[in-house]
Amino acid sequence: MKYPKIIFKLFTLSLFALMISCQTRVVSPSKPMYDNTLELYKKYSIQTKDAKTQKIEVLKVDATKIYGKNKAGEMVEIERSEVREIKKPDILSSVIIGAAALAAVIFIPI
Repeated sequence: MKYPKIIFKLFTLSLFALMISCQTRVVSPSKPMYDNTLELYKKYSIQTKDAKTQKIEVLKVDATKIYGKNKAGEMVEIERSEVREIKKPDILSSVIIGAAALAAVIFIPI
């Protein structure tokens, strides 16, 4: 009966990886940033041109900078011209995909 335990562990691990990786790209090199691209008081993962990634809650956006607060509570300022990519976590779609995968495993016989 080790076979079902292995499947359960593999499914749990894949579901965890899926929830971590599901993010929506808001800004990328092919999708430019506009004035209303970022919503205030939402959390975003911002990658700059020097490949540093910061996870912040956006507090203010003006013509030159993005102002936010990181997890430690420190204020962060990022130049808009230095932004390479911005991702927004999308947990709801991750949960729906995970539930659909679980339903497929349970209800579809192998």
